[in-house]
Amino acid sequence: MNTKRLSAKVEKALSDQMNKEIHASHIFLSYGIWADDKGYQGIANFLYRHSQEERNHSIKFMEYILNRGGKPKVAAIPAPPADPKTLTECFDGVFKHEVDNTTAIYKIVDLAMEEKDWATWNFMQWFVQEQIEEETLAQNLIDKLKIAGGDRATDESLFTLDRAMQSEPNDVPLAQEATGSNP
Repeated sequence: MNTKRLSAKVEKALSDQMNKEIHASHIFLSYGIWADDKGYQGIANFLYRHSQEERNHSIKFMEYILNRGGKPKVAAIPAPPADPKTLTECFDGVFKHEVDNTTAIYKIVDLAMEEKDWATWNFMQWFVQEQIEEETLAQNLIDKLKIAGGDRATDESLFTLDRAMQSEPNDVPLAQEATGSNP
């Protein structure tokens, strides 16, 4: 008996997104290393946490594919982009990545609707909501840096920004612990 509950097209789209989330994890890890090397330990800590969150998202996709009788395909992960030259470039890169990821999420939602795969459509709603939060977070980074003075910010204002990001909570919830009431 065939117990696979995903079409080949949906399974591939979900696997591709799983790999996209891993790539995002590498991008944020790379940005975190850059920030750490520049002396921005608070910003680095934020980016390291964000890297772990993206990895958790990939695991969420992996588990869903497996639970629906599919087999996720792990692909080669492209190298992260070159190091940013400024904090503005770094934060703009975070925002650009999140917008790109939102577009990919929406394509899977569209595919699930087209195929009337309501289980996958429902599963993807968590990610739709998550991307609202991710884009807002990235926009807030850009706004905070602008308030601090952008690339012309004083050392004192950058120090304050870095310290504020250092004090953010350090716990990243694991994807497998997410529930309907605690996404």
